Amino acid sequence: MKTIKHSLGTNLDWVQSFAKKLGGKFENNFIIPEKKSKLPETRYVLDCGDGIIAYYVDMTYNKNFRFVHENKTNDFISLYYNLTEGEGAVFDVNDRYKVGRWQCNFGVVDSKVKTEYHVQAGTKTFLLAIFIKKETITSFAKENNISFQHIHKITDSAKSTIVQFDRISNESYNIINDLRKLKAGGPIFDLNLKGTVHLLLCNFLKKISSNKMILQSVNEYDLSNIIMSQMYLMDNIENYFPSIKMMADKANMSESKFQVLFKKITGLTPNSFFIENKLYRSKELIEEQQLSIAEVSNKLKFSNHSYFSSIFKKHFGLSPKTFAKQL
Repeated sequence: MKTIKHSLGTNLDWVQSFAKKLGGKFENNFIIPEKKSKLPETRYVLDCGDGIIAYYVDMTYNKNFRFVHENKTNDFISLYYNLTEGEGAVFDVNDRYKVGRWQCNFGVVDSKVKTEYHVQAGTKTFLLAIFIKKETITSFAKENNISFQHIHKITDSAKSTIVQFDRISNESYNIINDLRKLKAGGPIFDLNLKGTVHLLLCNFLKKISSNKMILQSVNEYDLSNIIMSQMYLMDNIENYFPSIKMMADKANMSESKFQVLFKKITGLTPNSFFIENKLYRSKELIEEQQLSIAEVSNKLKFSNHSYFSSIFKKHFGLSPKTFAKQL
């Protein structure tokens, strides 16, 4: 396993050194490997201004890596949105957290804390990290009318050093997934990346302000079963919604416990989660421009075309027909 020790930060000072340790260079916001890999590899770092750095990774690792983060300052926090597929990624702080799309996929770590990130060869990694100055968080919350009493738990390391792992909201997942459809690099991508960062920061601060960081109050067995339920719904997104009883049985829970925990972990009821992701899938199918609106509606088993059009417009602000024309 190759070990790389480096620091992070809210300016670009750390990137050049990190690139060299990877055996590459930093150029036009890309960390470019010395030898081009046969596997897809994108590492992109963007200064978003106001003490915010975005680090975007979309690649498949060709060897085992151990990244050790020991920062030179304690004036920022790191937000990790990790949609890695597979079992290959582990975040090591005081405890070990399996991370990825179907594990803990959201982390908040104070820059004061030494961390490690382990990833196995063959792991398909997709990660968006946001490094933000603590003083920026206060002003950002104020500008976006987000108020909460205990902001010092994030911004003052002397009072509280935050290390939390959680599940991202369905909304945040789809915001990131839309970004992923774009080719990294260039002014259009940069504009979208900055917009994504700001939307994610708003969602994070709203979550903190309403005390909805939830994993610490859900045991690992129940969490695993709810995540398995999410996976099942996503795998069957083109079918009809299964019964709550069937899903509760698969999760080894009563129907009432299943519904309460599902909403606690995802922020949505099972049916709402299913419909929302069905709508995002319909949007992707329309973007592919291979099927008519009626064919998309039929493929995703909406009850009728007018219902599909109505809820699509309610969710995205445009009818499917108007959205298709704008493409």
